[in-house]
Amino acid sequence: MKVEQIYTGCLAHAAYYLESKGEAAIFDPLREVGPYLARAEKDNAKIKYVFETHFHADFVSGHLDLKTKTGARIVFGPTAKPNYEAIIAEDNQVFNVGDYKVKVIHTPGHTMESTTYLLIDENGKEHGIITGDTLFIGDVGRPDLAQHVVSDLTEEKLARHLYDSLRNKIMPLSDDLIVYPNHGAGSACGKMMSKETTDTLGHQKQVNYALRADMTKEEFVEELLSGLTPPPGYFPQNVLMNIKGYESLDSIKKRAIRPLDPHEFEAAAEETGAVILDVRTRDEFTSGHIPRSIYIGLDGNFAPWAGALITDVKQPILLVVPEGKEDEVITRLSRVGFDHTLGYLKGGFEAWKGASKEFDTLTSVTVQEFKKQYVMKPDAKVFDVRKASEYNAEHFEGAVNTPLDYFNDYLPQFPSEENFYLHCQGGYRSVIAASILKSRGIHNVIDIAGGVDAMKKSGLPLTDYVCPTTML
Repeated sequence: MKVEQIYTGCLAHAAYYLESKGEAAIFDPLREVGPYLARAEKDNAKIKYVFETHFHADFVSGHLDLKTKTGARIVFGPTAKPNYEAIIAEDNQVFNVGDYKVKVIHTPGHTMESTTYLLIDENGKEHGIITGDTLFIGDVGRPDLAQHVVSDLTEEKLARHLYDSLRNKIMPLSDDLIVYPNHGAGSACGKMMSKETTDTLGHQKQVNYALRADMTKEEFVEELLSGLTPPPGYFPQNVLMNIKGYESLDSIKKRAIRPLDPHEFEAAAEETGAVILDVRTRDEFTSGHIPRSIYIGLDGNFAPWAGALITDVKQPILLVVPEGKEDEVITRLSRVGFDHTLGYLKGGFEAWKGASKEFDTLTSVTVQEFKKQYVMKPDAKVFDVRKASEYNAEHFEGAVNTPLDYFNDYLPQFPSEENFYLHCQGGYRSVIAASILKSRGIHNVIDIAGGVDAMKKSGLPLTDYVCPTTML
């Protein structure tokens, strides 16, 4: 059967391409539709359907642009209520794609409209299931997202629906089916997803905690909800965009790819209150950056961090970006709903300095320098911006955990007078955190370059978790 996974690592996202006899279908596409159009063109195929497993929270889907560009029909599962034309399929309804069949299996739980698609080949053999966020490899979808859009859909109610969907709809299927999930490790849509992006259903029944055969519904709900952290702030905003519709990415790019000289850039920032987002490397930002700009490097999990830390997707944004990367940055922002980029600094940061504009730097020390300074002042405060699970596994003794995922909640806790240190695992997140602090006028921050990775290499002693020190 001709089914292809199209994986995007920075979002840990998987879309799927299905083709038979010149007809194609796309499942859960990303915002930019060019790769799907090119894939179908390679097969000389026409995209007939765009199947959506649910209203996504962690990205804005490309279903509407695909419909506009190809005439494809959008398909949702039962109970979905989009604000645009789409097929709302019935449970067990079958769609034909060439000689293949796609059967709708309504699997509420992650959300109420969540749907799994059973793929059946030209010989009538069941091949695999495209599960969306219902079933991952090693995990299942978190049931606490829909309540941020519909308040009476509590996480307990959805968890119970998910238990029933898994037991009554998924687990009775054949063990040799291939599971094709919407996400892999690194996504915030689950707790413990595997790095593997496909598996057989039979193997998942053996190793996935949520598919344990003797698990009661109460045990399932308790285990599923245990350890859930709050979802990123942009999730409910993306859900609404996917329900209500959105502006074409082509229009957004046309407006956003706008070069501004340093004087125009500065004026735009002052007039609009735009966030200045610097996407260069850590070293470049540390050495010099526009005052009050926020660093989120393009070489990391750029879009998810932008979504987690910029609280409103309608926030105007101005970019400091390496030459030639403008289109990529705007696309990656729009993937998570940030459609209000106003332009970018023409000539980059060097042009800013060349115009004799004021700039700032970030103090950063090596682990060796930190050790010397800490011996001189052992009461200096140290903050660890990694996730709680990372901190619990090992951390610098005395460091306080202030996870970057929810960094805006911790801002009042940082000292405004005395110097303090900040670190993460390898240096990416700590520079993001430091830039946020400096944008709020807290300049007495010192970044520990290389973070825990460098500490371990230098022999700096680390301890495991003893007692809660997270500041709220």
